Amino acid sequence: MSQNMPPPIPMLIPETAPFSEEQRAWLNGFFAGLVSLDGAGVTALSPDQAASLLAGGPAPGTAAEDDDGGAPWHDQTLPIGERMQLAEGKPLRWKLMAAMAQQDCGQCGYDCRNYSAAIFEGKETRLNLCAPGGKDTARMVKSLAEQIGSAPKPDSSPAVADAAPAVPSTLPPRGTSRDNPATATVLSRRRLNKGASEKETWHIEFELEDCLAYEVGDSFGLFPLNDPALVDQVIKALGAPADFPIGGRTLREVLIDSVSLSPAPDMLFQLISYITGGDKRKTARALANGEDPHGDAATLDVLAALEKFPGIRPDPEAFVEALDPLQPRLYSISSSPKTIPGRLSLTVDCVRYVIGKRQRLGVCSTGLAERVAPGDTVRVYVQKAHNFALPADANQPIIMVGPGTGVAPFRAFLHERQAVQAPGKNWLFFGHQRSACDFFYDDELNAMKRSGLLTRLSLAWSRDGSEKIYVQDRMREVGRDLWSWITEGANIYVCGDAKRMAKDVELALVDIVAQHGARTQAEAIAFVSDLKKHGRYQQDVY
Repeated sequence: MSQNMPPPIPMLIPETAPFSEEQRAWLNGFFAGLVSLDGAGVTALSPDQAASLLAGGPAPGTAAEDDDGGAPWHDQTLPIGERMQLAEGKPLRWKLMAAMAQQDCGQCGYDCRNYSAAIFEGKETRLNLCAPGGKDTARMVKSLAEQIGSAPKPDSSPAVADAAPAVPSTLPPRGTSRDNPATATVLSRRRLNKGASEKETWHIEFELEDCLAYEVGDSFGLFPLNDPALVDQVIKALGAPADFPIGGRTLREVLIDSVSLSPAPDMLFQLISYITGGDKRKTARALANGEDPHGDAATLDVLAALEKFPGIRPDPEAFVEALDPLQPRLYSISSSPKTIPGRLSLTVDCVRYVIGKRQRLGVCSTGLAERVAPGDTVRVYVQKAHNFALPADANQPIIMVGPGTGVAPFRAFLHERQAVQAPGKNWLFFGHQRSACDFFYDDELNAMKRSGLLTRLSLAWSRDGSEKIYVQDRMREVGRDLWSWITEGANIYVCGDAKRMAKDVELALVDIVAQHGARTQAEAIAFVSDLKKHGRYQQDVY
């Protein structure tokens, strides 16, 4: 076995525990991944510890009890209800973490652990920064934050002290944080889809300010502007003049660049309940409390909320105060600074969908595709990657799984390895709907394949035939070769959809490890978990 292989799975479940041999084998693998133990000095858990783990918590007397460690709720595929159940009975600071979207995307300016810790320690008062979590996270965080005053705060706990460093007295350097953005100039954009594609994906190039620096694996944060046409519809429904003064600016200006117009926040429905009566007041109160009296709550953006309660005339200033701030959007960077210094590219899916008779638009994606022209400047910052980077050893092989726009960071990886002439092997799995329309960067990738930079290129098309083929299907087809690369020490990277693709890819990998690595399913689960722990399985999912 290669020296890069993870150590064998520790035997955590004692033979005296009331489980069959097969159940013990499965539980050993499951718990090894759950508590992220490496087996050093650990022989078994007591029956009480095993019972605690089965109940969804870390084993009593283990380091994970006072640390989030391998927290079972730190899984972006779990609905918030299930995450909160897993955190039931845990300290308030971990319940706050469980309420986050678990993507560690950095859009809030933290990762999930540090954002929740900052709220718990009173160092962050903004409770609605978790954009991927949406309303569900905001409601839960608000509810939990109301309990902070009565919750114990063990200042001596290293886990708390390390989780939330003191807020600096000065702003971070320009371009390194959402709190102090820089600017970039749009140089060009081109559509990546061809012909009759059902998708609309753009390659967008930026020229950076000197203060902006990035590495492959990082993300690019952009501050979008709301569609002026949508803003004008909101102003019309509000029945207020567009030039109504709000803090030295006009209502229209504030609605364009300062507040979110989707989805409608609870505070807006609370405001509406104050200025209407009868059944409308009951409906507004129910919506403000997170209920769904008419089955349409998930579709209500700010304009739809105003149209649902026609004739209301809230004070424009109170209306603006009831809205959430307009959040920056993060995109995986699809270029390497070593290719063209001072420039950066993104690969962006344009979001458009219809609800009722009105088309809804992704605020940032359609802004980049339609309303931002070459030569325009945009407010931006670089969000450093959380454990998503090329291996330090340029000889190490890498396996990249990135369907659709998930290919973005892997284009950057390949450009970087090409620039530094890294000798390590590179294998890319890419997929989309149709090969003729949706093969992003086909000229580049095929040229890399011919040159030998891209050792292997595996493609999956879901709409080219009667059978839908996805990247995880291609992985299973070449499972023996994948296992060979893993035994050689390859790092595995996955980028894209968190709820379906990433989960399916991980299940495929577990099956490959079990089949070609001669392991039980439980041992394969523990093996993949150990790859994650040692940084050999990294994900950038959303």
